[in-house]
Amino acid sequence: MMHSVELVLFIFVSALLAALFISLPFLIASQKADPEKLSAYECGFDPFDDARARFDIRFFLVALLFLVFDLEVSFLFPWSVCLSSVSQSGFWSIIAFLLVLTVGFVYEWQKGALEWE
Repeated sequence: MMHSVELVLFIFVSALLAALFISLPFLIASQKADPEKLSAYECGFDPFDDARARFDIRFFLVALLFLVFDLEVSFLFPWSVCLSSVSQSGFWSIIAFLLVLTVGFVYEWQKGALEWE
């Protein structure tokens, strides 16, 4: 029973701190926009188009493909580190995983998803 009281107290204190940290900048920070804050940032020139402009679908496709093959590497690294202690089923399961990803990669390659122009 004592642990549940501590848990409720912990959740209450966490929620209180979260609310404090979210609302504190609105109370402390200046709300007036000065010319320095409204000036062009990093690139050095004013934006020439609307920020909500449509992007080509290829940007999203490349990002999605990067995520898929990046996850492949994140599975392969720990597997390759402990390869000597992996059982037969572990070895063949990663081979099946690589086969599925290779088929997906070949499919994307044939569809032209990796071509930029």
